[in-house]
Amino acid sequence: MTTARYHIEHETRYVYTAPVSQSWQLARLTPRWLPWQTPLQQAIHIDPPADERHDARDSFGNTVTHFGLHGAHRVLTVRMQCTVDVAPRFASGHAALKAAPSSTFFDLPAVPWDNVRQVLNTLQHADDLNALSLAEATPLLPLSEVARAYAEASFQPGRYWMSALLDLMHRIHRDFEFEAGVTTVSTSVEEVLQQRRGVCQDFAHLMLACLRSHGLPARYVSGYLLTDPPEGQPRLMGVDASHAWVAAYAPGAGWIEFDPTNNQLTDTRYITLAWGADFADVVPLRGVILGGGSQSMQVRVSVVPAGV
Repeated sequence: MTTARYHIEHETRYVYTAPVSQSWQLARLTPRWLPWQTPLQQAIHIDPPADERHDARDSFGNTVTHFGLHGAHRVLTVRMQCTVDVAPRFASGHAALKAAPSSTFFDLPAVPWDNVRQVLNTLQHADDLNALSLAEATPLLPLSEVARAYAEASFQPGRYWMSALLDLMHRIHRDFEFEAGVTTVSTSVEEVLQQRRGVCQDFAHLMLACLRSHGLPARYVSGYLLTDPPEGQPRLMGVDASHAWVAAYAPGAGWIEFDPTNNQLTDTRYITLAWGADFADVVPLRGVILGGGSQSMQVRVSVVPAGV
Protein backbone atom coordinates (compact mmCIF):
# COMPACT_ATOMS: atom_id res chain seq x y z
CA MET A 1 0.00 0.00 0.00
CA THR A 2 1.36 3.44 -0.95
CA THR A 3 0.89 6.78 0.74
CA ALA A 4 -2.61 8.22 0.32
CA ARG A 5 -3.51 11.92 0.23
CA TYR A 6 -6.87 13.29 1.36
CA HIS A 7 -8.66 16.61 1.35
CA ILE A 8 -10.94 16.86 4.38
CA GLU A 9 -13.60 19.36 5.36
CA HIS A 10 -15.42 19.21 8.71
CA GLU A 11 -18.09 21.85 9.29
CA THR A 12 -20.14 22.33 12.46
CA ARG A 13 -22.99 24.85 12.42
CA TYR A 14 -25.00 25.95 15.45
CA VAL A 15 -28.24 27.90 15.04
CA TYR A 16 -29.71 29.55 18.15
CA THR A 17 -33.29 30.71 18.73
CA ALA A 18 -32.09 33.75 20.68
CA PRO A 19 -28.90 35.81 20.50
CA VAL A 20 -25.76 34.45 22.16
CA SER A 21 -23.95 37.28 23.92
CA GLN A 22 -20.81 35.34 24.90
CA SER A 23 -19.33 32.07 23.63
CA TRP A 24 -16.17 30.24 24.73
CA GLN A 25 -15.25 27.12 22.74
CA LEU A 26 -12.62 24.38 22.52
CA ALA A 27 -12.03 22.76 19.12
CA ARG A 28 -10.05 19.54 18.65
CA LEU A 29 -10.01 19.69 14.87
CA THR A 30 -6.29 19.62 14.03
CA PRO A 31 -5.02 16.30 12.61
CA ARG A 32 -2.07 14.89 14.52
CA TRP A 33 1.47 14.69 13.18
CA LEU A 34 2.40 11.00 13.39
CA PRO A 35 5.16 8.78 11.97
CA TRP A 36 2.67 7.63 9.33
CA GLN A 37 0.59 10.82 8.98
CA THR A 38 1.68 14.23 7.68
CA PRO A 39 -0.72 17.21 7.62
CA LEU A 40 0.30 19.29 4.60
CA GLN A 41 -1.98 22.22 5.28
CA GLN A 42 -4.76 22.90 7.77
CA ALA A 43 -6.98 25.80 8.71
CA ILE A 44 -9.93 26.41 11.04
CA HIS A 45 -12.36 29.12 9.93
CA ILE A 46 -14.74 30.62 12.51
CA ASP A 47 -17.80 32.67 11.59
CA PRO A 48 -18.45 35.14 13.17
CA PRO A 49 -14.69 35.78 13.52
CA ALA A 50 -13.34 35.00 16.98
CA ASP A 51 -12.53 37.93 19.25
CA GLU A 52 -9.82 35.87 20.93
CA ARG A 53 -8.08 32.69 19.82
CA HIS A 54 -5.02 30.59 20.62
CA ASP A 55 -3.80 27.00 20.23
CA ALA A 56 -2.46 24.76 22.99
CA ARG A 57 -1.73 21.07 23.59
CA ASP A 58 -3.77 18.97 25.98
CA SER A 59 -2.37 16.19 28.17
CA PHE A 60 -2.64 13.69 25.30
CA GLY A 61 -0.76 15.90 22.86
CA ASN A 62 -3.83 16.89 20.86
CA THR A 63 -3.90 20.43 19.49
CA VAL A 64 -6.79 22.38 21.02
CA THR A 65 -7.98 25.65 19.50
CA HIS A 66 -9.39 27.93 22.24
CA PHE A 67 -11.59 30.76 20.99
CA GLY A 68 -14.15 33.23 22.27
CA LEU A 69 -16.84 35.39 20.70
CA HIS A 70 -18.00 38.45 22.64
CA GLY A 71 -20.55 39.93 20.25
CA ALA A 72 -24.19 38.92 19.85
CA HIS A 73 -24.77 36.17 17.25
CA ARG A 74 -27.48 33.67 16.34
CA VAL A 75 -25.32 31.35 14.20
CA LEU A 76 -21.86 29.89 14.80
CA THR A 77 -20.01 28.04 12.04
CA VAL A 78 -16.67 26.31 12.56
CA ARG A 79 -15.09 24.83 9.44
CA MET A 80 -11.86 22.80 9.38
CA GLN A 81 -10.16 22.21 6.03
CA CYS A 82 -6.98 20.19 5.64
CA THR A 83 -4.87 18.07 3.33
CA VAL A 84 -3.19 15.03 4.90
CA ASP A 85 -0.82 12.32 3.68
CA VAL A 86 -1.25 8.89 5.30
CA ALA A 87 1.38 6.17 4.86
CA PRO A 88 1.04 2.50 5.83
CA ARG A 89 1.39 2.19 9.60
CA PHE A 90 3.12 -1.17 9.75
CA ALA A 91 3.27 -2.65 6.27
CA SER A 92 5.49 -5.55 7.30
CA GLY A 93 3.40 -6.06 10.40
CA HIS A 94 0.20 -6.63 8.48
CA ALA A 95 1.98 -9.25 6.39
CA ALA A 96 3.19 -10.96 9.56
CA LEU A 97 -0.30 -10.86 11.01
CA LYS A 98 -1.76 -12.60 7.96
CA ALA A 99 0.96 -15.22 8.08
CA ALA A 100 0.67 -16.03 11.78
CA PRO A 101 -2.36 -14.34 13.38
CA SER A 102 -2.21 -16.38 16.56
CA SER A 103 1.43 -15.86 17.45
CA THR A 104 3.23 -12.82 16.05
CA PHE A 105 2.59 -9.31 14.85
CA PHE A 106 5.76 -7.72 13.45
CA ASP A 107 7.93 -7.13 16.57
CA LEU A 108 5.35 -8.40 19.04
CA PRO A 109 6.58 -11.62 20.68
CA ALA A 110 4.22 -14.45 21.44
CA VAL A 111 3.18 -13.00 24.78
CA PRO A 112 0.03 -14.19 26.57
CA TRP A 113 -2.41 -11.34 27.18
CA ASP A 114 -2.39 -12.00 30.91
CA ASN A 115 1.37 -11.32 31.01
CA VAL A 116 1.15 -7.91 29.35
CA ARG A 117 0.00 -5.94 32.42
CA GLN A 118 2.53 -7.77 34.58
CA VAL A 119 5.32 -6.89 32.15
CA LEU A 120 4.20 -3.25 31.98
CA ASN A 121 4.43 -2.96 35.76
CA THR A 122 8.12 -3.93 35.65
CA LEU A 123 9.12 -1.44 32.91
CA GLN A 124 10.12 2.19 33.35
CA HIS A 125 10.04 3.48 29.77
CA ALA A 126 7.88 6.60 29.40
CA ASP A 127 5.65 4.98 26.79
CA ASP A 128 4.93 2.06 29.10
CA LEU A 129 4.18 4.32 32.06
CA ASN A 130 1.87 6.51 29.96
CA ALA A 131 0.10 3.42 28.66
CA LEU A 132 -0.56 2.13 32.17
CA SER A 133 -2.70 5.18 32.95
CA LEU A 134 -4.99 4.14 30.09
CA ALA A 135 -5.86 0.89 31.83
CA GLU A 136 -7.73 2.86 34.49
CA ALA A 137 -11.42 3.72 34.73
CA THR A 138 -12.74 7.14 33.68
CA PRO A 139 -15.96 8.97 34.64
CA LEU A 140 -17.42 8.11 31.23
CA LEU A 141 -16.07 4.54 31.28
CA PRO A 142 -16.06 3.12 34.81
CA LEU A 143 -14.80 -0.43 35.18
CA SER A 144 -17.63 -2.71 34.09
CA GLU A 145 -18.28 -6.22 35.38
CA VAL A 146 -20.69 -6.76 32.46
CA ALA A 147 -17.98 -5.82 29.95
CA ARG A 148 -15.50 -8.08 31.72
CA ALA A 149 -17.92 -10.99 31.49
CA TYR A 150 -18.54 -10.33 27.77
CA ALA A 151 -14.79 -10.25 27.09
CA GLU A 152 -14.01 -13.48 28.92
CA ALA A 153 -14.70 -15.62 25.86
CA SER A 154 -11.82 -13.88 24.08
CA PHE A 155 -9.42 -13.73 27.04
CA GLN A 156 -8.80 -17.32 27.92
CA PRO A 157 -5.77 -17.79 30.19
CA GLY A 158 -2.53 -17.98 28.22
CA ARG A 159 -3.99 -16.86 24.90
CA TYR A 160 -1.71 -14.64 22.88
CA TRP A 161 -2.39 -10.91 23.21
CA MET A 162 -2.88 -10.31 19.50
CA SER A 163 -5.13 -13.33 19.06
CA ALA A 164 -7.30 -12.28 22.02
CA LEU A 165 -7.73 -8.71 20.74
CA LEU A 166 -8.54 -9.80 17.21
CA ASP A 167 -11.13 -12.21 18.56
CA LEU A 168 -12.72 -9.50 20.72
CA MET A 169 -12.87 -7.15 17.73
CA HIS A 170 -14.48 -9.87 15.57
CA ARG A 171 -17.08 -10.66 18.24
CA ILE A 172 -18.12 -7.03 18.72
CA HIS A 173 -18.57 -6.68 14.97
CA ARG A 174 -20.57 -9.91 14.81
CA ASP A 175 -22.73 -9.41 17.91
CA PHE A 176 -23.70 -5.75 17.54
CA GLU A 177 -25.65 -3.95 14.85
CA PHE A 178 -24.67 -0.52 13.58
CA GLU A 179 -27.68 1.77 13.93
CA ALA A 180 -27.53 5.53 14.18
CA GLY A 181 -29.83 7.40 16.53
CA VAL A 182 -30.35 4.68 19.15
CA THR A 183 -27.63 5.95 21.51
CA THR A 184 -26.25 9.28 22.73
CA VAL A 185 -22.84 10.42 23.96
CA SER A 186 -23.91 9.45 27.50
CA THR A 187 -25.13 5.91 26.69
CA SER A 188 -23.36 3.47 29.01
CA VAL A 189 -21.52 0.32 28.00
CA GLU A 190 -24.10 -1.70 29.95
CA GLU A 191 -26.91 -0.20 27.84
CA VAL A 192 -25.05 -0.97 24.61
CA LEU A 193 -24.50 -4.56 25.75
CA GLN A 194 -28.19 -4.88 26.52
CA GLN A 195 -29.61 -3.45 23.29
CA ARG A 196 -26.82 -4.78 21.01
CA ARG A 197 -26.97 -1.71 18.77
CA GLY A 198 -25.06 1.53 18.44
CA VAL A 199 -22.49 3.47 16.45
CA CYS A 200 -18.70 3.58 16.21
CA GLN A 201 -18.36 5.54 19.45
CA ASP A 202 -20.32 2.85 21.33
CA PHE A 203 -18.30 -0.01 19.87
CA ALA A 204 -15.01 1.74 20.64
CA HIS A 205 -16.16 2.38 24.22
CA LEU A 206 -17.24 -1.25 24.57
CA MET A 207 -13.86 -2.54 23.38
CA LEU A 208 -12.08 -0.14 25.74
CA ALA A 209 -14.21 -1.29 28.67
CA CYS A 210 -13.50 -4.94 27.84
CA LEU A 211 -9.74 -4.38 27.66
CA ARG A 212 -9.49 -2.24 30.79
CA SER A 213 -11.62 -4.67 32.79
CA HIS A 214 -8.81 -7.18 32.13
CA GLY A 215 -6.06 -4.71 33.05
CA LEU A 216 -5.01 -3.94 29.48
CA PRO A 217 -4.27 -0.34 28.42
CA ALA A 218 -6.11 1.11 25.43
CA ARG A 219 -7.11 4.53 24.15
CA TYR A 220 -9.98 6.05 22.18
CA VAL A 221 -9.00 7.40 18.74
CA SER A 222 -11.09 9.84 16.72
CA GLY A 223 -10.69 10.76 13.09
CA TYR A 224 -12.04 10.01 9.66
CA LEU A 225 -12.38 6.91 7.48
CA LEU A 226 -12.48 7.05 3.71
CA THR A 227 -15.69 5.40 2.52
CA ASP A 228 -16.65 4.59 -1.05
CA PRO A 229 -19.94 5.76 -2.59
CA PRO A 230 -22.36 3.12 -3.86
CA GLU A 231 -21.30 1.60 -7.16
CA GLY A 232 -22.18 3.81 -10.08
CA GLN A 233 -22.88 6.87 -7.92
CA PRO A 234 -20.70 9.98 -7.55
CA ARG A 235 -18.93 10.93 -4.34
CA LEU A 236 -21.08 13.51 -2.54
CA MET A 237 -19.72 16.33 -0.42
CA GLY A 238 -20.72 16.60 3.22
CA VAL A 239 -22.14 13.10 3.64
CA ASP A 240 -19.19 11.46 5.42
CA ALA A 241 -18.84 11.36 9.21
CA SER A 242 -16.29 11.33 11.98
CA HIS A 243 -15.15 7.88 13.03
CA ALA A 244 -13.81 6.26 16.20
CA TRP A 245 -11.63 3.24 16.84
CA VAL A 246 -9.33 1.77 19.52
CA ALA A 247 -5.56 1.64 19.98
CA ALA A 248 -4.26 -1.03 22.36
CA TYR A 249 -0.76 -1.18 23.81
CA ALA A 250 1.68 -4.03 24.29
CA PRO A 251 5.38 -3.78 25.23
CA GLY A 252 7.63 -4.31 22.23
CA ALA A 253 4.85 -3.52 19.78
CA GLY A 254 3.56 -0.15 20.94
CA TRP A 255 0.08 0.97 19.94
CA ILE A 256 -1.87 -1.18 17.49
CA GLU A 257 -5.20 0.10 16.16
CA PHE A 258 -8.40 -1.94 15.91
CA ASP A 259 -11.70 -0.87 14.35
CA PRO A 260 -14.49 -2.99 15.87
CA THR A 261 -17.15 -1.19 13.81
CA ASN A 262 -15.63 -2.47 10.56
CA ASN A 263 -13.81 -5.53 11.90
CA GLN A 264 -10.35 -4.56 10.66
CA LEU A 265 -7.01 -3.11 11.60
CA THR A 266 -6.45 0.47 10.53
CA ASP A 267 -4.68 1.29 7.26
CA THR A 268 -4.10 4.27 4.98
CA ARG A 269 -7.85 4.98 4.79
CA TYR A 270 -7.83 6.13 8.44
CA ILE A 271 -6.98 9.77 9.22
CA THR A 272 -6.19 10.39 12.91
CA LEU A 273 -7.55 13.56 14.49
CA ALA A 274 -7.13 13.12 18.26
CA TRP A 275 -6.96 10.52 21.01
CA GLY A 276 -7.68 10.19 24.71
CA ALA A 277 -9.08 7.93 27.41
CA ASP A 278 -12.63 8.13 26.01
CA PHE A 279 -14.87 10.30 23.84
CA ALA A 280 -14.91 13.14 26.36
CA ASP A 281 -11.20 13.77 25.66
CA VAL A 282 -11.66 14.17 21.89
CA VAL A 283 -14.98 16.00 21.42
CA PRO A 284 -14.46 18.00 18.18
CA LEU A 285 -16.20 21.13 19.49
CA ARG A 286 -17.43 21.92 22.97
CA GLY A 287 -17.95 25.03 25.03
CA VAL A 288 -20.25 27.29 27.04
CA ILE A 289 -22.49 30.15 25.96
CA LEU A 290 -24.51 32.94 27.52
CA GLY A 291 -27.98 33.25 26.05
CA GLY A 292 -28.94 31.46 22.87
CA GLY A 293 -32.23 29.90 23.94
CA SER A 294 -32.50 26.47 22.34
CA GLN A 295 -30.11 25.38 19.61
CA SER A 296 -29.79 23.04 16.66
CA MET A 297 -26.54 21.61 15.33
CA GLN A 298 -25.62 20.35 11.87
CA VAL A 299 -22.35 18.59 11.03
CA ARG A 300 -21.02 18.03 7.51
CA VAL A 301 -17.88 16.01 6.79
CA SER A 302 -16.19 15.34 3.46
CA VAL A 303 -13.19 13.01 2.95
CA VAL A 304 -11.98 13.15 -0.64
CA PRO A 305 -8.92 11.35 -2.07
CA ALA A 306 -6.55 13.64 -3.93
CA GLY A 307 -7.26 13.66 -7.64
CA VAL A 308 -10.98 12.88 -7.29
